[in-house]
Amino acid sequence: MAYELSNPNDDKSSFRHEHIDVERIQKAVREILTAVGEDPDREGLLETPSRVARMYCELFGGLHEDPRIHLQKFFTEEYDEIVLVRDIEFHSMCEHHMLPFMGKAHIGYLPSGRVVGLSKLARVVEVVARRPQVQERMTETIANLLIEELHVKGVAVVVEASHTCMTIRGVRKPGALCVTSAMKGAFRNNPSSRAEIMTLIYGDRR
Repeated sequence: MAYELSNPNDDKSSFRHEHIDVERIQKAVREILTAVGEDPDREGLLETPSRVARMYCELFGGLHEDPRIHLQKFFTEEYDEIVLVRDIEFHSMCEHHMLPFMGKAHIGYLPSGRVVGLSKLARVVEVVARRPQVQERMTETIANLLIEELHVKGVAVVVEASHTCMTIRGVRKPGALCVTSAMKGAFRNNPSSRAEIMTLIYGDRR
């Protein structure tokens, strides 16, 4: 866990996090509640600052983890065709409005003598997502990590997400999806490789 509770079954328990100032978060939440006209001392809100602080420890835990560690154990294999993991679900937090966005990531790569455990790709997505984020940077970060750590011939990362900052506020358009992609190496330079990976990702859904 990202934090420690003196009694995990008690919301009133004190807790701490090695890297996150939880007391400062609690004070800030109380101030926000007061600023919007609420009473932070009424019964229903007494535990809210503590709950929000614990939530932020979980949602932003990726700030204090290095996703590279999940790519450092690989296997030597003479396999040179596409490896693709589709539909990796994630939840992240838009850094512009501090509202969640969620969706799926698809990661494909062309090995160059190294393959990595499939679950490691999902773990990379999880770590990168648990930060204040924009989807464009998240997509590019994941692609660059695979290039740097696995020295692959090509990487394709496609991320689809629904952003609550535009579905529950502002233009309020539920159902709208943002799709971003990062193509590196062979998937950027070779149109047939790019077409193949996109067909593998979307082919049976069109």
